[in-house]
Amino acid sequence: MKEFIENDFYPQTKGEISESLTQNWTEQALECYSIHCDCKKCSLARGNYSFVCQMPKIIEALISLNGKPKMA
Repeated sequence: MKEFIENDFYPQTKGEISESLTQNWTEQALECYSIHCDCKKCSLARGNYSFVCQMPKIIEALISLNGKPKMA
């Protein structure tokens, strides 16, 4: 995972994940799943965003609620 940077943004969600993020496997969620949540390989990580990635939590919830994705 990426290093902690003092200016990183942490969502103010009290650790809860929005239901809208866990209803379906999105293209980004599938990418994250396929690279085993390795941020060094992530297309978003190359964008130098200032937020802390929550995708591992979303992937866990997606698997729990919807099962593993069917990868082509």
